Amino acid sequence: MTPTHAARVESILKGVGDLYPYEPNFLEVFGAQMAYLDEGPKDAPVLLCLHGNPTWSFFYRSLVEAHKHNMRVVVPDHVGMGLSEQPQDFPYNLEHRIAAIEQLVEHLGLRNITLAVHDWGGAIGMGLAGRHPDLFQRFVISNTAAFHGGQAHSLIRIARLPGLNALLMGKLGMFEKITVKHATERDLAPAIQKAYLAPFGNLRERVAVRSFVRDIPLRPSHPSFDTLTGVETNLALLQHIPTLLLWGEKDWVFTPEFRRGFEKRFPQAETVAFDDVGHLLWEDEPERCLSAMQDFMDRHPLS
Repeated sequence: MTPTHAARVESILKGVGDLYPYEPNFLEVFGAQMAYLDEGPKDAPVLLCLHGNPTWSFFYRSLVEAHKHNMRVVVPDHVGMGLSEQPQDFPYNLEHRIAAIEQLVEHLGLRNITLAVHDWGGAIGMGLAGRHPDLFQRFVISNTAAFHGGQAHSLIRIARLPGLNALLMGKLGMFEKITVKHATERDLAPAIQKAYLAPFGNLRERVAVRSFVRDIPLRPSHPSFDTLTGVETNLALLQHIPTLLLWGEKDWVFTPEFRRGFEKRFPQAETVAFDDVGHLLWEDEPERCLSAMQDFMDRHPLS
């Protein structure tokens, strides 16, 4: 880790304080340092949590606290996000996102995985599972997509325009600010808002936020279109794995339409949908979400 990166990590951790009382680990992937949490007994069943955009491992802190005593909880920050390094020339696309998590799983020797995904973590995590279905035992899928279709919100479409992408996602940092203000049905405490925004303080630090938005493959000509097609095709290989669809129904990005898309592709899935919960469901109702997830895991013990 470079001195600049180390100083940045130290600054973020100091600012977040007791809200994030964890020591990050680092793995080099494609020349960049990817941060990850690895909490709990190393010989315990694995809970792998994958966040989306524009969040980071901070989003899953309630799961870490709830499960670190009896599970090995692994929560990476995608390259460019959170405590990970933020190279300006990294290949910020779906294929490399999947491959980066694949390298982490191989590096740690993870097996018997319960996978929790949210937002972009869905395409990344389900993409990995489709390539290695034998590693996974349960899925907890929340407010995400791993297939083509669904109507992208107008804000996303606007934010993809070249000039506006640089302005809104980069210079002004509007995407992160809109997320902490309007992607939840509960007002986040100022300290929590500050923690979410901490890794994305300037134009350079928002490179991955911008890239995630640009990487949404809305047309067949998009470079990540074929990768997402492969992710969607491989979902058929995962239908036998116990799946919980845990959904905030007031999400204006991943609306109930996307939940129904998963229900169609996973006909045996169990659904727990909260009518009063938004996109950041682990912020809106952590206790209700944890209870639903625990009930699901109790009914589907690991083999």
